[in-house]
Amino acid sequence: MDRTYSKYRWYLLGLTLLTNILCSAMPTMGMSVLSKEISSDLHLNVVQVGIIWGIGSLPAIITSLLGGAAGDKFGPKKMLIVSSLVVGLLGAARGLAPSYGVLLVIVVLLGAITPFITLNGIKTVGQWFPTSQLGLANGFLSMGMALGFFLGSMLSASVLSPLLGGWRQVLMLYGICGASLSILWFFTRSAPMPTVNSSQKISMLQSINHVIRLKNVWMIGLVLFCMAGAIQGTLGFLPLHLREIGWTGVKADGALSTFHLVSMIFVLPIALWSDRLGSRKKVMVIASVMILSGIGMMSFAKGNLVYAAVLLAGFMRDGFMAMVYTSVMESKGVGAAYAGTASGFINGVSGIGMAVEPALGNSLAAYWSGAPFLLWASSAAVALGLVFSLKGKNRMSSSIPMENNPG
Repeated sequence: MDRTYSKYRWYLLGLTLLTNILCSAMPTMGMSVLSKEISSDLHLNVVQVGIIWGIGSLPAIITSLLGGAAGDKFGPKKMLIVSSLVVGLLGAARGLAPSYGVLLVIVVLLGAITPFITLNGIKTVGQWFPTSQLGLANGFLSMGMALGFFLGSMLSASVLSPLLGGWRQVLMLYGICGASLSILWFFTRSAPMPTVNSSQKISMLQSINHVIRLKNVWMIGLVLFCMAGAIQGTLGFLPLHLREIGWTGVKADGALSTFHLVSMIFVLPIALWSDRLGSRKKVMVIASVMILSGIGMMSFAKGNLVYAAVLLAGFMRDGFMAMVYTSVMESKGVGAAYAGTASGFINGVSGIGMAVEPALGNSLAAYWSGAPFLLWASSAAVALGLVFSLKGKNRMSSSIPMENNPG
């Protein structure tokens, strides 16, 4: 085994993690905690805030599949060079939006390109890491997202906005930092191609056609549809809900930060546990129960009970996401060769839930501030039921065979 390649794979993992933080996680969660400022400046109502929060997932329904397939066809390096630059520039452009309509258009465009980053990061991990470390590597990616969510929720409104002069400057800073990462990706090595696809040219259409025939991939997509929609709605509405019931802005943002902090702390132990346990499904069942219970508690929780609900829902959130993407890569017929397309497919399916559920849940707040959480808890409960129908992992196709994997 070449030790140079062995070390380099960890550098690529670190760069992928940093890209997810600066291009996706921090800017996304920044939009949540800055929603009060944005709504005041642009005169938005609560439903419009929900639309802005969830609409970016709508174009991802299509572009996720294209982004994953493009990574399988052209390699993740090229995709990450271009997408990190475009996402950074579009993210910065949100800070220049003069109205709700313009902001909506920018968010839609941003949502269309962002999946190219996350999916090709997953593709990079699938090509460079062996199956014995695949759960851990995806755990690191999820931990990076959790760290970005935590920093974005903790710093955006309470620290960066007062320091920089408002929400516009905060979003522009995130965009510039994200765009600069395209330079680092330009100088990286191309990932080793999986042998199953090295001797033949597979078109994007063939990759898509192959993946959409796999039943287990469909089931994983439906699981993510329900769970990601529930989590997306909860994260966007929680700061508004807490302010509505009398919490200060700093305290409300702190509750959201707690959610991401506990998720970040436990994601790696959960990933390691799944590697040793040999079952992603069992971990997903436990995580689903905890998430739906925590979200359900948020509908009536007050005082310190809010923190208990937040901790319960956040404990295994990122661990769950790591298991979902690891499971799809380990599904029969997927492996490293089709990891991008399969991940893009389930990401696209989940995008429907992430686009619809925030606005749908927010609309129920007119009747009762806690009502949206009951809708999202029900969605998480459906995800739990679907997890039981998933097939176990297929070790033979989960990653590049070690003898053909450089390092």
